[in-house]
Amino acid sequence: MYTLSTGASALLIGAAFSAAAAVAHMACIVIGPKAYRFMGAGERMARAAEAQQLRPTLVTLSIAGVLLIWAVFALSGAGVLGQRLPLTQWVLVAVSIVFIVRSVASPLLKAKFPENSTAFWIVSSGICGLIGLLHAYGTWSLWPTF
Repeated sequence: MYTLSTGASALLIGAAFSAAAAVAHMACIVIGPKAYRFMGAGERMARAAEAQQLRPTLVTLSIAGVLLIWAVFALSGAGVLGQRLPLTQWVLVAVSIVFIVRSVASPLLKAKFPENSTAFWIVSSGICGLIGLLHAYGTWSLWPTF
């Protein structure tokens, strides 16, 4: 039986969180305005989805796509894809930074997106912080193997 190191496990969990976040974003597209409201995306996005504007779908697809790419890089870093993708360690460093900065910058971001609910900012910032720390720990732990 193959046992993953703690670093690989952290990246695997981080990948699962990123993939779950991507699925949650995709659910907003499928379910529609109610999901945008429930997820705290703001009334402007929900109304745009109600009006069947393309912008909410494109923004949400873009975010989901980036999250899925990041999940694949985390799987690559964990060593579960068989072969590492090019620049995996540097992409994982960047992913870690983006998630952590997104987490701690929420007060600044909240001012720019006042329609997003307070619950959205608290929950999403906590999740981003956790995912960022998982990626950072996994990347740091596995750095010598890259």
